[in-house]
Amino acid sequence: MITYKRATSDDELYQILDIQKRALKANVSIKHQKEEGYITVPHTFNILKKMNDACPHILAMNGKYVAGYALVMLRSFRNEIPILTPMFETADSLLKGKNYVTMGQVCIDKPYRGQGVFKGMYLFYQKELSHSYDCLFTEVATANVRSIEAHKSVGFKILDTQITDGTSWAMVNWDWNE
Repeated sequence: MITYKRATSDDELYQILDIQKRALKANVSIKHQKEEGYITVPHTFNILKKMNDACPHILAMNGKYVAGYALVMLRSFRNEIPILTPMFETADSLLKGKNYVTMGQVCIDKPYRGQGVFKGMYLFYQKELSHSYDCLFTEVATANVRSIEAHKSVGFKILDTQITDGTSWAMVNWDWNE
């Protein structure tokens, strides 16, 4: 049975890194990328912990095991991962006047895909953070069709696209007040 919670331990953060490593675009086949999706940006334990200390990440749990994660990335981390800085600049431009939080990355471990975990994590994300933020912003590689469709199914809308370091990104936002 899957439950949802905020990350509280180093062990959970290390489990996130293990899932992340298995789902990185560089580590999966083209077939897997098309069928299962992928993630693009690797994190270090130190940055993951700093982000979590500032605002704990969202986890889907199967007992004591992380089944999926949705990273919480506050604006104060805009320069910590250089490839993500343009995303924050675009969010600032597109979301003028909105108090937004950024989803730093979402991934469901392979055995738990197709079971509603993605939606469950995002609904928990909304429940936990909508009292402090107007919306949730992120970017999804346009080539990652599975992820774009999953985000749309939850309520995200594509606001724009941009190219960063040769990758085309859909800039997506979930306005919690709409």
